[in-house]
Amino acid sequence: MDIVLITTVIAALFVVIGVAEPLAARLRLPYSVILAVLGTLIGVGAIFFLRTELTDALNPVAEAILGLPIRSNVFLYVFLPTLLFQATFGMNLRRMLDDWVPILVLSVVAVVVATVTVGYALSWTSALPLAACLLIGAIVSTTDPSAVVSIFRSVSAPRRLARIIEGESLLNDAAAIALFGLFMGFVMLGVPDPKLSDALAQFPVLVAGGVLTGWVTARIAVWMMAAFGRYELAQISISVALPYLAYIGAEQSVGASGVIAVVTAGITLNLTAPGRLPPQAWANMREVWGLLAHWAGALIFILAALLIPRLLEEVRLSDFALVGVVILAATAARAVILFGLLPLLSRLRVSPVVERPYRAAILWGGLRGAVTLALALAVTESFRVPDGIQRVVGILATGYTLFTLLVQGTTLRLVISKLGLDRLSAIDEALSRQVVAVALQTVREDVARTTGNYDLGHEIVRAEAKRFGERLDAAVKTAEESADILDRDRITLGLIALAGHERDTIIVRVRERTISARMADQVLSDADRLIEGARSGGRSGYQRAARRSVAYGTAFRTALLLHNRLGVSVPLARLTADRFELLLTQRLSLRDLDGFIDGRIRRIHGRRVADLLRELLARRVELVETALEGLRLQYPGYAEKLERRFIRRTALRLEEREYTAMREDGLIGAEVHTALMQEVAERRARAEERPRLDIALQRRELVAQFPLFAGLDEAAIRRLSRALRTRYANVGDVLMRKDSPARSVFFIASGAVELEAAGQTWRLGRGEMFGELSVLKRMARRAEARAITPSALLVLDEARFRRLLRRSARLRQAVQESAAKRGISIDMPPAA
Repeated sequence: MDIVLITTVIAALFVVIGVAEPLAARLRLPYSVILAVLGTLIGVGAIFFLRTELTDALNPVAEAILGLPIRSNVFLYVFLPTLLFQATFGMNLRRMLDDWVPILVLSVVAVVVATVTVGYALSWTSALPLAACLLIGAIVSTTDPSAVVSIFRSVSAPRRLARIIEGESLLNDAAAIALFGLFMGFVMLGVPDPKLSDALAQFPVLVAGGVLTGWVTARIAVWMMAAFGRYELAQISISVALPYLAYIGAEQSVGASGVIAVVTAGITLNLTAPGRLPPQAWANMREVWGLLAHWAGALIFILAALLIPRLLEEVRLSDFALVGVVILAATAARAVILFGLLPLLSRLRVSPVVERPYRAAILWGGLRGAVTLALALAVTESFRVPDGIQRVVGILATGYTLFTLLVQGTTLRLVISKLGLDRLSAIDEALSRQVVAVALQTVREDVARTTGNYDLGHEIVRAEAKRFGERLDAAVKTAEESADILDRDRITLGLIALAGHERDTIIVRVRERTISARMADQVLSDADRLIEGARSGGRSGYQRAARRSVAYGTAFRTALLLHNRLGVSVPLARLTADRFELLLTQRLSLRDLDGFIDGRIRRIHGRRVADLLRELLARRVELVETALEGLRLQYPGYAEKLERRFIRRTALRLEEREYTAMREDGLIGAEVHTALMQEVAERRARAEERPRLDIALQRRELVAQFPLFAGLDEAAIRRLSRALRTRYANVGDVLMRKDSPARSVFFIASGAVELEAAGQTWRLGRGEMFGELSVLKRMARRAEARAITPSALLVLDEARFRRLLRRSARLRQAVQESAAKRGISIDMPPAA
């Protein structure tokens, strides 16, 4: 085929892509539906002009359209990796983890249930073998990411609903394509009645292989990007290659799921790259991928739609009944999961509650699209699949896809509206009226100043002021009618606004590079949790989210366990450094919120609400400061290094701003500005490197600052730091059990410990020790010790403790005082 003609057709398709978006906005229909309709019309038109005798002028164009090399591998190996990678690349993974149970249920369990339900329903109502029926079930069980995500982003759906839909549509392709490959093999081998257990047994291998391939490929890619730190185009080029190498490597080399590999690669890049790449390079990379995914999603829909007339050429009347069976079975299977399994998991406290309107929207939002058509096309292309099965698979998959797009897709906006998911709550409506009144009052004051500065005509000013005053009076009257908002609701709305402003402040500081890209996603996720916590639980929900933002998570507790039990300190050092930086970032953001409360919230909600919000903000600041102080006590000197790094980065930002201002004022030329900015960029790259947290070195600093070891010389401190083990304890951890053998002594470097024995309780703090009396008396422990705050302890075994006791008069005195306080007499070893 003539390359000029193919290029012309592809260029024309891009014109169609450009026209489709404003057309979809004008018709208030989903973009993907418009693309599917236009593609189908183009395919029908090409067939019509090729077969009609009215004219032959358009035959070359029609032949070029129908002769495009549209194969299933083009969809699966060219377009699908791009769509999956960009969807994973752009999502907020930390927020999605809050709903990981419903997402996994919908993306794995629902796919298996839909495959089985559709398969057996077709087996009972048609003459097809069970293997072919299950193959059709696997094909139609996947929701298309480009169809679903684009629709839910175009309508005013709640964020949580969009997250669940995006997560499901992203991950269920892996399950569906894996099942498709298994049942496709049964059909090609002529196995009429496969065992479902044999198929599912291979599923974990596909998943594990895909996860490993995607993770390794992404880690290598991130390492290469970090090595090319000053070459942004090189970094973007490597990111473009990443999903394809992961997909092909998993499918062709490992024999695993390419979809899982791409998703894993995207997640790995999303979590690790922001801390390794310059912020601007990361932002530009996301913009490039947004454009690539837009083109890929549009082309995959148009090209897949071009196939629809061809796939439906041999449709029969009886096929419509089978399409109806597929629609009913697939919908019923999805409804069972949404309205049966998910509520059950919520009652068992396994899954967070997914509200009924959300579940109804998810049921109707399970659209099929290009992925379903691509899998059906793969069946029709295989010469090893019988012709009768090829025809039925193509017709049923195409018919079901058209139903979801033309019926569900065109009515999804209406369904969301009927469910009330696109409307403001009564509280938000009342707030919006008050916000409009306050905003218009501010605008009137600014307009008055502006007209005075420009010395405009008095008649014009008077006429426009009258019109604006009428609008302001109407807004004030409406606000007064809704002024009966309860104080509780005003506090909730104020907290939502406060958390929203905090989020905006974080985004500004990330762009200014005051907050590192490594911490950006984490602090933004915390701000999102504050917003949702305030929206769902008011003041208590906001406070829970605030406490969670400074609490030790599961990953940190796991790292503590690895360090305390196995001596593996690398994960603990990394997570502790992250916690340091996170707390410093939170403290920086919180200091900017007082002005927002006084300047904005007070004008809308009044002094009483503003004072209460300031009190809640003060509690958050105290939480952060307490957590930071605890880390400073555990790791003396490290917080100072991080704060110095922050000051250096702030100074570089200000220096950069000054050079830009001088360039705009004409004080320096373009050449000088470029040289100065390059120098700043080199220093910024060095300042971005976070100081390494060395736990062993920190232990030596702790020993040197410990009051009981003040009399030791430097050599003795070095020997002691090697002998001591560092143990970290969370609130409630048992450090020493009653009646356990006495083999070590504990020194409290930071935190607090409670001892309980014989009905008495003692509390010990920093600089004190416990466990020494049982060691000296050579008897079992008589007390139980439990951490009552996050604590760091230094642990010394019995033999080294006795040797240290002989050399340190200060330590012997402390032991004697501790024994006398508890009324216990001991025999001290002689001094060395």
